Amino acid sequence: MSMITRLVSSPLALLALAGTFLLAGCERPPVESIQHGYRGTGMVLVYNPRTLERQVPLNQPPASTPPAPTEGPKAKDAFQNVKVLGDLSVAEFTRHMNAISQWIAPKEGCAYCHNLQNLADDSKYTKVVARRMIQMTQHINADWKTHVAGTGVTCYTCHRGQPVPQEVWFTPVPQDLKANFIGDRAGQNIAAVNIGLTSLPEDPYTPFLKEDKPIRVTGSVHLPNDNPSSIKQAEYTYALMFHMTQSLGVNCTFCHNTHSFQTWDSAPTQRVTAWHGIRMVRDLNNAYLEGLTPTFPKNRLGPQGDVAKVFCATCHQGAYKPVYGAQMAKDYAGLMLAAPASKGAALPAPTDEPRHSVLYFGVGNATLEGAQAKGLAQLIATMSAAPKTTAIIAGYHSASGELAANQELAKQRAFSVRDALLAAGIAEKRVTLEKPAKAEANLSGEDPAARRVEVSLK
Repeated sequence: MSMITRLVSSPLALLALAGTFLLAGCERPPVESIQHGYRGTGMVLVYNPRTLERQVPLNQPPASTPPAPTEGPKAKDAFQNVKVLGDLSVAEFTRHMNAISQWIAPKEGCAYCHNLQNLADDSKYTKVVARRMIQMTQHINADWKTHVAGTGVTCYTCHRGQPVPQEVWFTPVPQDLKANFIGDRAGQNIAAVNIGLTSLPEDPYTPFLKEDKPIRVTGSVHLPNDNPSSIKQAEYTYALMFHMTQSLGVNCTFCHNTHSFQTWDSAPTQRVTAWHGIRMVRDLNNAYLEGLTPTFPKNRLGPQGDVAKVFCATCHQGAYKPVYGAQMAKDYAGLMLAAPASKGAALPAPTDEPRHSVLYFGVGNATLEGAQAKGLAQLIATMSAAPKTTAIIAGYHSASGELAANQELAKQRAFSVRDALLAAGIAEKRVTLEKPAKAEANLSGEDPAARRVEVSLK
């Protein structure tokens, strides 16, 4: 009897052999590892050559067309109804339009968004959406350099030659509880691919990439007895981390130091970039995509009637940098400009004046999001740097709707700002609440400028 026959005939040997095959199935060798931190810290990045072999061709940028002359009449003066990219020359505008058509709809071409009989016509919803997406691209490149740096993004970053990006998400259908005869699984215990086939919550996107729920759930001291975070919050956080690692094709040590996952001072620089990326995605979903919900036909909406939203995978698509960091945006100057104000544009940015801050809120909302959250952070930094500074906070509302409800909402907005200051360590005696002035609050209609909190520093 051979050695292999004797081993296989043993039940224990069979179990051991089966275990070996199961473990090998987790990541079939050979794999490559790169030391990413100090020796002994476990800071190692693991890559699978077979995965990279499939992924590399999918992350190659298309060839850039040569720049066109910048002289001559501007597109907004030569063509009708040009609301974006209008400051480009006619030649550069045409070059940008041709590139965008190839990035998004190479088969349909201009006809995907335009009525070819009348290019100024806005009857196609795809044209309205495309115009808004160009503004969003400009916003990313101009205002989110903390995440995209000088590389920037183009329409190709997400679309890759498809009218609809391959990686988007919708709000999932809630569990059918069968008249409460079965247990509530609370969005968990489904082996979903996006969460690594684990029993974690299947939708970590709504609380973190649409809402502003806290991601960090660990205490800041040893054996804390006042940590309000729950196990469920931790599970949602881990589910988001699964999504991020899959989206970027990396493991946890790409952003974290295994010596202490919660510590920032010894973490790789990518963690800061990721922190800004989460907030950028949240900003895009709320300020640009949600507002397009009524523009899309029903067949383009999700099962809950919501618009398609973005997450990390939308741009990265398995690469640690989208299109492996190809600097496409620099060749298209129109996409690097700050987006002009327009109907349905993002809420106004908070003022840069340190002595007077204006923070804007969404309809019926008392939570600061996107650029407004950054304005609050700036306010906190200003007050922290000047310990004698005091803040007077006044909440405002629009005239649309019931007066009593609007007044309560204005008060909650003021409370939201006050509570954020107190949570940041600003002494309560330095913060005063005031009622808004009637003349400022009684604006007619649903005015975004009226949904605000004003903070005066003295």
